Amino acid sequence: MIIRTNGAAQIPLFITALAVLLAFAALGMVVAGVASIYGPRAVEDATATVRMRAVQQTRSNLRLLEAELQTYRLLPVMLGEYPDVRAALASGTVDPALNVKLAMLAERTGAPVIYALDTQGMTIAASNAARADSFLGHDYRYRDYFTKAMASGATEFFALGSVSGRPGLYLSRRIDRAGRPLGVVVVKVEFGKIARAWIQDMMATFVTDPDGIILISSDPKLEFRTTRTLSPARRAALVATRQFGTSPLDPAPLTLRGGVWHEGVSRLPNGSPAIAVSLPVPIAGWRLVHMEPLDAALRTAAARTRWATAIAALLTIAVIVAAWWLQARRKRNAGARAELEAEVARRTAELRATADRLQIEVEQREASDQRFRQAREELAHANRVGSIGTITASVAHEINQPVAAIRTFADNAAAFLARGEPARAATNLQSIVDLTSRIGTITAGLRRYARRGAGSIGPVALDEAVDGVRLLIGDRFRAKGVTLDLPTGPEARLTVIAGRVRLEQVLVNLLQNALDAVADRRDARVSVTVGRKGRDVVLTVADNGPGIARDIADHLFTPFATSKKDGLGLGLGIARDIMTEFGGTLDLVPAPEGAIFRMILVKA
Repeated sequence: MIIRTNGAAQIPLFITALAVLLAFAALGMVVAGVASIYGPRAVEDATATVRMRAVQQTRSNLRLLEAELQTYRLLPVMLGEYPDVRAALASGTVDPALNVKLAMLAERTGAPVIYALDTQGMTIAASNAARADSFLGHDYRYRDYFTKAMASGATEFFALGSVSGRPGLYLSRRIDRAGRPLGVVVVKVEFGKIARAWIQDMMATFVTDPDGIILISSDPKLEFRTTRTLSPARRAALVATRQFGTSPLDPAPLTLRGGVWHEGVSRLPNGSPAIAVSLPVPIAGWRLVHMEPLDAALRTAAARTRWATAIAALLTIAVIVAAWWLQARRKRNAGARAELEAEVARRTAELRATADRLQIEVEQREASDQRFRQAREELAHANRVGSIGTITASVAHEINQPVAAIRTFADNAAAFLARGEPARAATNLQSIVDLTSRIGTITAGLRRYARRGAGSIGPVALDEAVDGVRLLIGDRFRAKGVTLDLPTGPEARLTVIAGRVRLEQVLVNLLQNALDAVADRRDARVSVTVGRKGRDVVLTVADNGPGIARDIADHLFTPFATSKKDGLGLGLGIARDIMTEFGGTLDLVPAPEGAIFRMILVKA
């Protein structure tokens, strides 16, 4: 009996211990599962974010380098056409004034040195002729930038200066006369300013040549070190040309993963992980590399994983405890279970009610946003309608001219028919048809401008929009004696992403403001110009009026800000909103005289 009693008492204890073990096993599985699933995903997201940032920074650094190169590449071509340089190379006799001119050119362009070599590689003229480190009389026949230019006509070669000891890119060009070489002009470009700009981003940025040698770097310790192993033959050839002076060309203390350096994790000189992105430089074989540190992002991902694991563990513990508590409650009291179920039902109802309230709030917010967009379009339409009163007089004058001509042609046609001259009458009638078509074009433009609705956004021809604006307000400018210069030529026929009516509204608003500003000037002039900025199209509206006061300019585009006595201050705010919807911008540009507004649109 005693043994049976003990055995019976041990059964619940065994079940309890088994339940505890199962609970801990479930907790461990949940924690391990969350860590194995969420952890790699967090690392992947962090790496992708850093890679995107690295790509953007690499492109920015490349644009800075390309701008610097473009500044100097035209100098050798220009010097090749310089009569004094050609004369000096042809005769071998140098006027000292040529050295002074080269020095002035170097100072104005920022080039460290400009010099000319004869066919034997001897320096006959140089911008540094008056300095202690003058190149005059130096023999550079062994330098690649001389030999390659003599052989192929032009070359770009990076090396250490044999006199200055400073690295730079040598832009050289052969000068010929009647098919015979006269010599070579050389412009040296140094990249100290570029490297200092790269240092400011606190990352590793450098440029490599086809051999993987670092030529320019935000970290001076990396210059003339290699990103990959050089063969003995190639190393000997570089030493022989003295391209890098006495530099040992040791490997750089960093690791670049992947053939193009944007796959896998690289290592910075301090050993920390990084994402490396490489882009080609517009010099044969050169590449710009930017390394973005990854350790901070990885630490953030690890912290997020720990938090996710901790939350999952707490939720699992909560579920286990809740299950345990429910089971105990079920055993103790069936009534308590019913109460619990009622409480759960009540909580569920509350959550559902909360969800319903949130849904209602979302719908109300969407409706409010729709009303805002509708009100904004109504305001833009009201702005157009408000300006029609001013525009109508101009359009009426545009219509009166063809109407008067129609009457004259009709009278003449009747006279010709009366005299039995139907051919001449038909000519007058055809002129009447052309003039009525002209009137239809003018009235159609006015109806389109006054039409309600935002219209679609898509490709719009600038010349069509400009013609519409000319019809709407051209006569108002002529009536006030103000010169209006509108764009013509190929640039005016560009196509941009916009809505034609709203683009005309922006131009009309800016031109009417400009007309009001210059109305009292004797030499009043308003001009619209078109230009390019990368892939974007830039429209500029400028006047020679008194300009905009500084206290107004700071908040000119805010509602009700105006410098006019009877103005509402809404036009420019609406115009900027329209440009924003087009994906462009509208800004006031500082100017020494008058006011200049700049519109930037996306080219279609």
